[in-house]
Amino acid sequence: MSEVPNDFKYTKDHEWVSEQDDGTLIVGITDYAQASLGNLVFVELPEIDDMVVMGDECAVVESVKAASDVYCPLSGTITKKMKRS
Repeated sequence: MSEVPNDFKYTKDHEWVSEQDDGTLIVGITDYAQASLGNLVFVELPEIDDMVVMGDECAVVESVKAASDVYCPLSGTITKKMKRS
């Protein structure tokens, strides 16, 4: 069973937000969403300096099962792309 960090904020669409010590925010998808999709084969992320709007599509994840949109849980500017395991 996966751990659910209690300092993350979650959306009903299975995205999460984590505030970092420097005030930046990291956005990701929940373990449940990842498990539901299965093996990912492609991820499309916004570009650095792109403006994103809360509720709009901001990324796409594709698996062998399906493609799914990721919705922005907040508005802001993309400052960095990162891979987390």
